[in-house]
Amino acid sequence: MQYRTLGRSGAVVSTQALGTMTFGAEADEATSGQIMTTYVEAGGTFFDTADVYSAGVSEEIISRWLAAHPTDAAQVVLATKGRFPMGEGPNDVGLSRRHLRTALEDSLRRLGVDHVDLYQVHAWDALTPLDETLGFLDDAVRAGKISYYGFSNYLGWQVTKAVHVAAAHGWSAPVTLQPQYNLLVRDIEHEVVPACLDAGIGLLPWSPLAGGWLSGKYERDVPPTGSTRLGENPTRGMEAWEARNADERTWRVIDAVGEVAGAHGASMSQVALAWLAAQPAVTSVILGARTVEQLTDNMGAADLELTPDQLDRLTEVSAPRVDDYPYGTAGVQQRHRPVTGGRG
Repeated sequence: MQYRTLGRSGAVVSTQALGTMTFGAEADEATSGQIMTTYVEAGGTFFDTADVYSAGVSEEIISRWLAAHPTDAAQVVLATKGRFPMGEGPNDVGLSRRHLRTALEDSLRRLGVDHVDLYQVHAWDALTPLDETLGFLDDAVRAGKISYYGFSNYLGWQVTKAVHVAAAHGWSAPVTLQPQYNLLVRDIEHEVVPACLDAGIGLLPWSPLAGGWLSGKYERDVPPTGSTRLGENPTRGMEAWEARNADERTWRVIDAVGEVAGAHGASMSQVALAWLAAQPAVTSVILGARTVEQLTDNMGAADLELTPDQLDRLTEVSAPRVDDYPYGTAGVQQRHRPVTGGRG
């Protein structure tokens, strides 16, 4: 396992984080415990959870494991999130001081700790003033209830605005952003990645295998069945599956990942994860596993070193589409045309 600082902070985390959304849902407590033990024994140090994962059960499972493994627990960097509803009241959702105070206290109680290392707001809240949210997070840092804070699913302008609002007030700065990012979903490179690089914010990509597509588990024109990220219900998510299946880019990327995997004698998952860990601003890639076997295979990516040519090949074949203004050809011409006066 390799290690990097957590964004601009001085805290150090493993380059593979353990995502725990499966705990209490796709993985029962015994399996979840085995997953945590296997991860830590391999050198992993970064647990990522959220209050809404299995309606709080994920945090409770982690709490019992930490209590039973105090030596290992001392090395764990613990992260959780708040924003989405855990109740039915009008104030049981969002990024207001009222809701975040309750959400954080409830997470600390379920986790059995008096503080978390990283507290992440799970998504943007257009109804709550940004300074209210950031003021609460700064207060939580000063109170010792969280060491650092970060965002999840923010756009580039939202990240940049938050950074500047925090700086203007002299508040603690955000250190991380958790976005969806993988070889099939690279649109954050247009705005989000540059914003994070500019601010020194570390990326914690979720869905690094694109819901299993980059593991090689799906075949062209063969609808998935059984235990998959689409669930046991064969109609759940099928529109998204059909769109991705019909997209030739999907299969070009999968073929390229398979070729590189064959050259290394590695799994396709390991190749996709190794590519992602090598991208600018990435601090730690979040691994989500239902079984110990899945986790063990994914962790093998930490020791896989892709050649520059292989990284370039994967980057080129998976390049995000930039046909539309302002990112495509028209946008490039507009940005580089001589200025002769006037506008437009």
